[in-house]
Amino acid sequence: MNHSTLSGLTLWLALAAPAVLGITGLLLVPLYQSRPMVLARLAARMAALGLASSLLSGLCLWLDGPVHASMKLFGPFELGLHLDSLSLVMLNLVTFLLLVVFRYSVPYMSGDPGQVRFTRWLSLTGASVLTILISGNLVQFALAWSSTSWCLHHLLVFYPDRPGARLAARKKFLVSRLGDACLLTVIVLSWKAYQTWNFAELFSAVDRLRHASRLSISTEASLIGFLLVLGAMLKSAQFPFHSWLPDTMETPTPVSALMHAGIINAGGFLILRLNALVMLSPAAMSTLALFGAFTALFASLVMLTHASIKRSLAFSTVAQMGFMMLECGVGAFSLALLHLVAHSLYKAHAFLSSGGAVDHVRPALPTRLPAYAGIALLVSLTTSLVLTVTSAFLLKVDPTRPEHFLLSGLFVLAQTHLLFALWIRSPRTRHWFVVAGISFGISLAYFALNRLFEAVFPAPPNQLHSTATWVEWTLTLLLLPLFLARMVAQFLRPAGPRSPFFQRLYVHARNGFYFNTLANRIVGALWPLKSTLRSS
Repeated sequence: MNHSTLSGLTLWLALAAPAVLGITGLLLVPLYQSRPMVLARLAARMAALGLASSLLSGLCLWLDGPVHASMKLFGPFELGLHLDSLSLVMLNLVTFLLLVVFRYSVPYMSGDPGQVRFTRWLSLTGASVLTILISGNLVQFALAWSSTSWCLHHLLVFYPDRPGARLAARKKFLVSRLGDACLLTVIVLSWKAYQTWNFAELFSAVDRLRHASRLSISTEASLIGFLLVLGAMLKSAQFPFHSWLPDTMETPTPVSALMHAGIINAGGFLILRLNALVMLSPAAMSTLALFGAFTALFASLVMLTHASIKRSLAFSTVAQMGFMMLECGVGAFSLALLHLVAHSLYKAHAFLSSGGAVDHVRPALPTRLPAYAGIALLVSLTTSLVLTVTSAFLLKVDPTRPEHFLLSGLFVLAQTHLLFALWIRSPRTRHWFVVAGISFGISLAYFALNRLFEAVFPAPPNQLHSTATWVEWTLTLLLLPLFLARMVAQFLRPAGPRSPFFQRLYVHARNGFYFNTLANRIVGALWPLKSTLRSS
């Protein structure tokens, strides 16, 4: 098979993934209107077909290399596909998640009078997300981005008689329109700065700019970076645009799983796809890192105060998206992609199994910490530090790079949490050595996967952002102690600190420091809820 034939096959196989779901939503739904269960099972089979086609396209891409194709429509507008290692990873991840969600939805939605409507909008939402992943130009990307939001809106108001669902959907709708405005402005500025919307041509133009002897970045290029960062923050529920995500609990569980495991990653994918453009603005990169870090700390603190499993998972998603934005902001794009994949798989499982989560969580929560808790925490921290440093040394990870130092420090704290929790539950010495051995394996796997994803998705040279490394070191010095304090607070929470300060802090955190209340008032003023409910 020659090069052109294999490239064509790669394109058609990748295009088949969103096409089969689009066919399901637009053509098969009217044919099976009176047989909702047959339609649901057929949609699951179409999702399986989409996964098979994406796996085959990945194999062809591995054999033939990246593929880019475009077809002129009129004027500067065109249809295009852009397939590379990033597309390969994301396409297979999302098609797998869609298959799981569709199969889960068959019995879950059985007997619901809106099952046909649910299948239609779930199919169209999935097709829109997959179109984002393979789009070959900015205009096509923006249209698919907006289409995802519009289709998701119908799922968020699946039960229109619930005021909470309507309010959350309206907050999401307004935030998404701001994100659309950012992308629309990026489209205008990109044409002015580069005279193209084609991804391949954009990346070539940026590459030439980066290798110029005297680097001079235009105002348009800097503004594009900021608008992409703002669009990503809006799409991925970053502070202060986060309040809509924890409120979208009135929608069916399969929608929550897809939204938290797939759709919410669109902001991260925007930065990963267009990282070359964002890196032209060091200030935009620093802004992304700072807001991502604050969002991660803020949401992880609020998460501790919620007894509702699904709402706690929602704030966990906000925090994880903050971590991913932090990774992108410090230039660790390969690690951000690894984080995206791991979080998606974990969060889909967490939501789809949330019904039985209480039985697993309750035994793990100690009501009173033992007297040796302080020593246990110190030993866990020391052990985690030794294991992480050893693993990094064995896999030749450079600790002098600020992004590696910061993210390895956060990994140390995560492992400390694991070691301490297991030691408190089972303080026997032999168990400790078993857990330490498992933790060492986790450390090796973490750095090995990091190296693998650096090979699969190498970041462009970062000459411009080197001037902003002080931001990364400042984040390191501030974040690590703050997250250590947050971890200690998590262990103290079941014991219930009695000081007035901690009690007040708990109440304020339980209410999300009232940003959700402020957002509800703004949305209520712009789009009153009562009048719409009366008219409907």
